[in-house]
Amino acid sequence: MNDSSTITLTSLLVDAKAGDRDSLGRLLAAYQNYLHLLARTQLSQQVRSRVSPSDIVQETMLEAHCGFQNFAGSSDGEFFAWLRKILANNLSRAIEQHLLTAKRDVRREVTQQSIHASLDQSALRLEAMLADQRPQVESQASLQEDLIRLADALVQLPPDYRDVIVMRHFEDVSFAEIATRMNRSSGATRMLWLRAISQLKQLMKELAS
Repeated sequence: MNDSSTITLTSLLVDAKAGDRDSLGRLLAAYQNYLHLLARTQLSQQVRSRVSPSDIVQETMLEAHCGFQNFAGSSDGEFFAWLRKILANNLSRAIEQHLLTAKRDVRREVTQQSIHASLDQSALRLEAMLADQRPQVESQASLQEDLIRLADALVQLPPDYRDVIVMRHFEDVSFAEIATRMNRSSGATRMLWLRAISQLKQLMKELAS
């Protein structure tokens, strides 16, 4: 988490549910990089040329802040699932507005279902990557806190490092296709990926300390 204090997501959630608006703001801010990473994996380059993941995340944060009284859960996992549902709806609407011409409800429903399923898959990939990068230290941090830490570490990487990791691990793009997109040779792309992974591991250790 970006917050250097020992306050956990769980305690922020408890305080937010008790009516502390500052805790709610800090809780949502903690998830910002995490949500941005997930949003990016759902938007093609064509859509990103018209609407940015940051805009969709900001819209999601605003809706979550205004509608927090509708959240009925009590755990970090339930809160993230609720945020992810809001994010999926906003992604679906953005994709529909920019790519789809059909306006029938059934078409919208199919889009929402596919976005929800794709977000679930991206979240699982993030957890799988965490299993490889998670520092071997004793910690009481929740899974959600470690996932947020991973997303925060990715944001701190140089853009080309971040791009190669996102494309390889979250968009499931082959090294050959990544090389084409980045205008590099296949060998140079693999070396870039190795350096990116090495730096990510170091950042994860630093953020966990």
